[in-house]
Amino acid sequence: MIIQAELVLDAQAELGEGAHWDPEAGELLWVNIEGQQLRIVDSRTLNEKIYTFTQMISAAVPSVGGGWVVALQDGIYKFQEDGSLKLLASVETELSGNRLNDAKCDSKGRLWFGSMSMEDKRDAGSLYVMEPEGEVRKVLSGIGISNGMAWDDSRGLMYYIDTLTRRVDVMDYDLQNGTVTGRRTVVEFPEGAGGPDGMTIDSEGMIWVAHWNGSCVSRWNPHTGEQIGKIEVPAPFVTSCVFGGEHLDELYITTARVGMSAEELQRWPLAGGLFKADTGVKGLKGNRFAG
Repeated sequence: MIIQAELVLDAQAELGEGAHWDPEAGELLWVNIEGQQLRIVDSRTLNEKIYTFTQMISAAVPSVGGGWVVALQDGIYKFQEDGSLKLLASVETELSGNRLNDAKCDSKGRLWFGSMSMEDKRDAGSLYVMEPEGEVRKVLSGIGISNGMAWDDSRGLMYYIDTLTRRVDVMDYDLQNGTVTGRRTVVEFPEGAGGPDGMTIDSEGMIWVAHWNGSCVSRWNPHTGEQIGKIEVPAPFVTSCVFGGEHLDELYITTARVGMSAEELQRWPLAGGLFKADTGVKGLKGNRFAG
């Protein structure tokens, strides 16, 4: 199965990331990390609300109590539509060379988020979880670039990507306690495929992985390690993906253009755009922060 992605918005984002579908609002949330922007797209009109911050933003998730919980460079904040910003948790304040990266909520409304080095250190990042009441726990350390996450609640599994390992790992997941054990590899990226970045899961328990420097999103059976599908994207740096649309069967895909030369941008003029693909497969509804 090979599908071609179509352009939704020619956003020319330096580092588009963090796609999240809000079914209640019919909106797609995504971020431009280096542009310090939260972008919210109305899926019907394609009108966009853009909020600009004073530091990098790597993810945004709707909150049950209204507004959004956002991962900024130095911590987790609550952000409201009126522009107010409230710090919920400072993170890694002692590591000035680090920043937060991908973040998602599990079905209990906990926020899982990771960090990475901006100085190309290979093991300076970590994975954390924040309870709705605000308590933050470190889950994994020695991480290169903390990226994609997905949960299969029916099987008690959490999938996780550290991009620098070039693999997708899985852990046994205790939903009640928010703990993980038994980290092991289920997918290894072949040479020349780029690096695994963001990830989502569909209703059949298959995972979809964005390829940084690979121009595609791949679909995998994590129980066999077999690649079973591919969405080709006309941009080299594919960063995240999420199921959205009225029936949760449209895959929204973010891309980046950071570091590309003039010649590369001429070859890939849509790099940094927001794309969509009709998959014929239903995804799972994204989770809100319970705080």
